[in-house]
Amino acid sequence: MDVKGTAVVSIPEFIQSRFPSRMEEWLDALSAGARAIVSKKILASSWYPLSDAVLEPTQKLCDLFYDGQDKGAWEAGRFSADHGLQGVYKVFVKVATPQFLISRAGRIFSSYYRPSSIEIDEVGAGAVIMRIVEFPEPDRLIEARIGGWVERALEICGCRNLEITTPRSMTAGESVTEIKAQWE
Repeated sequence: MDVKGTAVVSIPEFIQSRFPSRMEEWLDALSAGARAIVSKKILASSWYPLSDAVLEPTQKLCDLFYDGQDKGAWEAGRFSADHGLQGVYKVFVKVATPQFLISRAGRIFSSYYRPSSIEIDEVGAGAVIMRIVEFPEPDRLIEARIGGWVERALEICGCRNLEITTPRSMTAGESVTEIKAQWE
């Protein structure tokens, strides 16, 4: 399975932003394959192997900076939303409705991970469900990154009192992963 460089580039930038004095420690903890990807210029339009480019680097940041907790992946997802939704995009996101933003995010999802597919269900004025229906290599860290990204993107959009849950998960043996967002 592959991931677009756009999703990869935010990981070393997250480490550099939050833990600059420990960047080398993080790089040294990576395998040669993962280090070769994240320590060089990451091309936004290129495709990289999911395991080396995202899963291992994210697991190492969780291990080193978050006591092994998936909260690191969640925070990296939030950072990725800030990173990706800046400039003109940030202005657009601030004026978009949450439902429109999430529907666009659903369309973009398959352009970040291949192969993958996601469906969006609106369940009311203050809620939406993202359903990942195709993702050959499900992983809890990817689910956490996506949850963090959704949370931060909706905050930028003006949503308050957010609650992001994952009621169903492929990593738990379910046929799909559902990420539910509720807000005021």
